[in-house]
Amino acid sequence: MKITVTGSLGNIGKNLIPILTGAGHEVTAISSNIERKADIEALGAKAAIGLVSDSNFLTAAFSGADAIFAMTPPNLGGSHIIENTTNAGKAFAAAITASGVRKVVMLSSIGADVPGGTGPIEGLYHIEQIYSQLEDVSVTFLRAGYFYTNYYNDIPLIKNAGIIGSNFPATALIPLVHPADIAAATAEELQQTATGNKVRYIVSDYRPAADLASTFGAAIGKPELPWVAFTDEEALQGIVQAGVPEEIAGLYTSMGAAIRNGAIQQDFIQTGAPVTGTIKLEDFAKEYAAAF
Repeated sequence: MKITVTGSLGNIGKNLIPILTGAGHEVTAISSNIERKADIEALGAKAAIGLVSDSNFLTAAFSGADAIFAMTPPNLGGSHIIENTTNAGKAFAAAITASGVRKVVMLSSIGADVPGGTGPIEGLYHIEQIYSQLEDVSVTFLRAGYFYTNYYNDIPLIKNAGIIGSNFPATALIPLVHPADIAAATAEELQQTATGNKVRYIVSDYRPAADLASTFGAAIGKPELPWVAFTDEEALQGIVQAGVPEEIAGLYTSMGAAIRNGAIQQDFIQTGAPVTGTIKLEDFAKEYAAAF
């Protein structure tokens, strides 16, 4: 198969590309950074260097592909985040149509079934709606859990304040995922015969927030590390003080509130809370300790 991968050598791409090339597929990896060309080629893939906001570039990169992995960039500026994310989805959709691609695996998220109030996930809701309208294209909406790797952002809080937390309680259950498990699921979906649209959840572990504190704490030599439930106001202030633009901080605060009220997890739970990834919290804690 000819497969085009967006996301280049990020947390998912660096795991996904070797799986696909190792299976004998002809892989093109999109990157905006010319300096990544050699590293992409070292994995056996062809590099396509350009901007994913450029639908003409995307059309050329998608042309001739049997399938594509569509991942919108995580960094879309400090303002108008939902609008920018949605517009990126529109550019992808236009390129998919123009190039004649018939199979798409989209990186989505738990909570992408909810129209609003989910922070940055709202942009993925809009993209799912856009992709659902594509004609003669089979789309797998790969709804991933909350990335383990996002918790690297809490290392300064742990070091400076001796706590970890968010604006939801220690009892809140969080669907978690490792990027390597996403890559494995993506590879499976890309290699399957196109059979219409479907939703697939990819979650590595499903644990209460308290387990994050105890598991990370044990791994880094701080077994008493507590999970602290902040108010929305405290969470917003803390994120802004960490140097995050206010709009993004507000979106992440909204996402935490949606975890607290269960909106993000609801459809995942209703579908049986499937946990199919293999990398559990305790496994990732070893990586966390190495980074700490």
